[in-house]
Amino acid sequence: MTILGISASARENGITAEAAKAVLEATGEPYEYVSLAEATISGCRGRTDCAADNRCRLEDDWPLIGEKMLAADALVFGAPTYYGMINALGHACLERTFCFRHREVFCLAGKLGVAIGVGGGGEDSSPAIEYICRIMTSNLMAVVGTVYADGYAQCYTCGYGHDCTVGGVVRDHGFLERIEIRHCPPRFAQQEAAVLAAHKVGTTLGSILRARNESLLTR
Repeated sequence: MTILGISASARENGITAEAAKAVLEATGEPYEYVSLAEATISGCRGRTDCAADNRCRLEDDWPLIGEKMLAADALVFGAPTYYGMINALGHACLERTFCFRHREVFCLAGKLGVAIGVGGGGEDSSPAIEYICRIMTSNLMAVVGTVYADGYAQCYTCGYGHDCTVGGVVRDHGFLERIEIRHCPPRFAQQEAAVLAAHKVGTTLGSILRARNESLLTR
């Protein structure tokens, strides 16, 4: 019984990663965590080579991630919202799961899923969550729950945000001589509602997996 956690953020140790790890830890079960920050993942090319055996033939970092999805009993997937939609890296990773659903075979069917969306700079995280849930359900997975967290706008770390009139820092705080810790959005651990949601969905996911396992052992 294993759980695969994936952060689709390009920030290796950002809030998306923190949220995904919080859910994973709360399950109380063995898990593997993967960051896509350094991954090279193309979108689906529509070549249909995968129709014969439900395996993608594109040669990048995704096939290994896909095999990890197949081996796991549950998937915890987190992604940030960019321009009002899931980020490109998260979209590409999930889009490639289309190879798992050919010829009336759904390779991910029955697996459990958790969707995590992170918004930043006033953006709503719901587009990321909605897309993750859509892909999971289209693969006949069961979505156990969702987690929303506030993220950092890039303006806080780009080096110019303190006096950029189109950026999130000036919008929220006005012009600054420099950005200090007190100006920055809260880290995941400081977001009480998000921490509670991650704990709730993580413990629920772990409980369901243990119940499934016990049921199999008693058959």
